[in-house]
Amino acid sequence: MSINAFNPTPRTLMGPGPSDVHPQVLQALSKPTIGHLDPQFVAMMDEVKALIQYAFQTENPFTIAVSAPGSAGMETCFVNLVEPGDKVIVCRNGVFGERMRQNVVRVGGEAILVEDSWGAPVSVDKVAAALAAHPDAKFLAFVHAETSTGACSDAKALCALAQQHDVLSIVDAVTSLGGVELRVDEWGIDAIYSGSQKCLSCVPGLSPVSFSAKAVAKLEARQTPVPSWFLDQTLVMGYWAGDGKRSYHHTAPVNSLYALHESLRLLQNEGLENAWARHRAMHEQLKAGLTELGLEFVVEEQYRLPQLNTVYIPQGIDDAKVRTDLLNNFNLEIGAGLGDLAGKAWRIGLMGYAARQENVLLCLAALKQAIK
Repeated sequence: MSINAFNPTPRTLMGPGPSDVHPQVLQALSKPTIGHLDPQFVAMMDEVKALIQYAFQTENPFTIAVSAPGSAGMETCFVNLVEPGDKVIVCRNGVFGERMRQNVVRVGGEAILVEDSWGAPVSVDKVAAALAAHPDAKFLAFVHAETSTGACSDAKALCALAQQHDVLSIVDAVTSLGGVELRVDEWGIDAIYSGSQKCLSCVPGLSPVSFSAKAVAKLEARQTPVPSWFLDQTLVMGYWAGDGKRSYHHTAPVNSLYALHESLRLLQNEGLENAWARHRAMHEQLKAGLTELGLEFVVEEQYRLPQLNTVYIPQGIDDAKVRTDLLNNFNLEIGAGLGDLAGKAWRIGLMGYAARQENVLLCLAALKQAIK
């Protein structure tokens, strides 16, 4: 059997991720592969670390890119910090809050759930009550930008509560990093993870992670071994730290890290505040057009993520048929609903390089025709 080279049809990616990859990032991928302990590569890793610190707005020395997607970033935080018997306040207002709960259970922790409805942000008042009711809790875990609904929670207020009750915060910033305001040091976030394929407009497969000094101290004071060899950050620290000399831990995804370096460099050149403003401006244009088409948003306006727009599917419209028409006729991908919103909503992404006026105009014109 003769198999031809794979040449995918180019798509405009306006779903919940991956997002459109910037052409310069794709070009960076094609640079010559060198060894993952080559002095040139080690120097580039230092730059990647500094660029992630800028994106997160942190000076945490322990700031790295986990060699795996955002889900592994999530697991990195939980397997390294939560020990058997530790009580964790887990906020669940969508699919990814539930994944946090599952991580807690799998490492032997006790998950105390704070529930909010799909499409709503995490309730600060409910979290305050839960922390007051469980003074022995050690962590507060929540999703900043819930990818399954498009709701943005008040990370600053939630982390202030965590500090007030002397618990460590674990924050999912997979969809928020680079798209909305996020200030790790100013807000007092202890452990945070994201993904390369959302608002950073990089290829999937890497997870920026940062631990505060308190989180590192908790890791170093563990009474039990980290239950994952690959994600054990006491081992990885020696690979991402040191004056030019690194200890071998695993073979890093060399070319993918080239791509992350370029995507973060582009973000720095644009400026974080400018990137946040661009996502907001494109959202306002998309919102006006979607409203004109008669589509209603799932999330109330004050809690809505500009980079992930979730709208109800109109009565009588075939969800799968519309998305298939968009893909086949316009090479445009939007996302289906997840969990409670499966078959009831579409998720339209405006992430990173995808947050451009031509994408907004294409999406609105294509949706108008597909719905007809």
